[in-house]
Amino acid sequence: MKIKNKGRAAVVVLGDIGRSPRMQYHALSLANQARMEVDIIANGGTDPHMAVIENQSIHLYKMRTIHLRRLSNISSMLVLVLKTFIQFFQLIWFLCVKIPRPDIFIVQNPPSVPTLAAVKLASWLRSSKFVIDWHNFGYTLLGLSHGRSHPVVKIYHWFEFFFGRMADGALCVTKAMKHELDQNWGIKATVLYDQPPEFFHPTTLEEKHELFCRLQKDLGHSHGIVDYISLEMRGLNDSGASKGNESDSKDTLFSTKVDHEICLKPNRPALVVSSTSWTSDEDFGMLLEAAILYDRRAAAAMKDDDLIEVEMLWKDISNGKQYLYPRLLFIITGKGPEREKYENQIKKLQLKRVAFRTMWLSAEDYPLLLGSADLGVCLHTSSSGLDLPMKVVDMFGCGLPVCAVSFSCIEELVKVGTNGLLFSNSSELADELLLLFKGFPDNNSDLKFLRDGTLTSWSSARWATKWEEHAQPLIEKVISRARGPESLQVKA
Repeated sequence: MKIKNKGRAAVVVLGDIGRSPRMQYHALSLANQARMEVDIIANGGTDPHMAVIENQSIHLYKMRTIHLRRLSNISSMLVLVLKTFIQFFQLIWFLCVKIPRPDIFIVQNPPSVPTLAAVKLASWLRSSKFVIDWHNFGYTLLGLSHGRSHPVVKIYHWFEFFFGRMADGALCVTKAMKHELDQNWGIKATVLYDQPPEFFHPTTLEEKHELFCRLQKDLGHSHGIVDYISLEMRGLNDSGASKGNESDSKDTLFSTKVDHEICLKPNRPALVVSSTSWTSDEDFGMLLEAAILYDRRAAAAMKDDDLIEVEMLWKDISNGKQYLYPRLLFIITGKGPEREKYENQIKKLQLKRVAFRTMWLSAEDYPLLLGSADLGVCLHTSSSGLDLPMKVVDMFGCGLPVCAVSFSCIEELVKVGTNGLLFSNSSELADELLLLFKGFPDNNSDLKFLRDGTLTSWSSARWATKWEEHAQPLIEKVISRARGPESLQVKA
């Protein structure tokens, strides 16, 4: 049997491809499941996952990111217009000249301007089809900074509406978005829920220990902050456990290795992970406030002396003392415009039981971190109220339960009491942290119940399966309109 090649697809992202996981997964599925040659056209920046880089059927074309910093001091509107025109012609150059003619363009939205117009023109010039993958609505994101009634936002909305209706097909991320597109935009979309790919899975004890060894250096960088992490890392260094190459360490903040046997420390801190793009649709201040409240409420519940110093608390714990409520370490991953602002706020905190570290992990280490954590926190609120946070899907794929901000359609993803909890403010989040971590690590039944529920409900949910069920039929149907149905048949 010889399977006829099904042609070529172009995946278009006006953004950092390394920070666009869903489009990476599209590329992998187009190459591996639809057996197509795939061209990714995206901005440079962060490297995509190694599975994308190493795939012989995927070809990456990186565009230059446009920066007009000098002109921004003169007129922000001039910069916006000029940047849009430069991006448009750059896209046309890549889509019409640099890459071979594709049978189909698959474009991420948002951003809508000028992406949708450029892809529509390119598809017309090259006699190709194009499908929009609706992650959110671009005009609602712009409205966060300008307000929905601003003229620029209204123009953006018109542009997104006009060119969005010109696509030959549409995918979207929620049933609520499908309904909105159908009722108010006249667009028939197919729901393709985000699902974790195969490399998001529960982490083994050995994988956890190896990751913790690699992160030793990052955890030790406190940037002048005196917290329990910096003190404990100093203790590990003094004991000689972390000398030399960090990957050879036998003793970490969370685990220890003795005679080839690895075990998690009983007095280790609880590891909480939150991934953020550091933008205005995620209120990171809510997490900082919750951390302060946890620190205070845990101390009050255990009737601790308010005057106890963090050094004394660390000495008690290092000597084997366990407390009803554990220390928390929040590892915050991601890049974005508000990161420095919140890092400065973190430096001003003086917490005894809570510490923060911000870092950017490789595409290979990020799933391992999720699989090694005890709880995930999601601060995504959705500018439209119609999209779902992919970071939560990744956490579920690794068996990690989640506390997430409540908004209109989040319950399509987070099932309260089964795989996570919802909160509306910092006080509610602090209460949930106290509930889930009471008696950690051995006597916290509520957290274990959520973890078991997450593992049960997401053990078989994988991107490849859902893509083949929902996206592939749409893509093949759209392509067949141009080629004719016989081109998709399997020939002997």
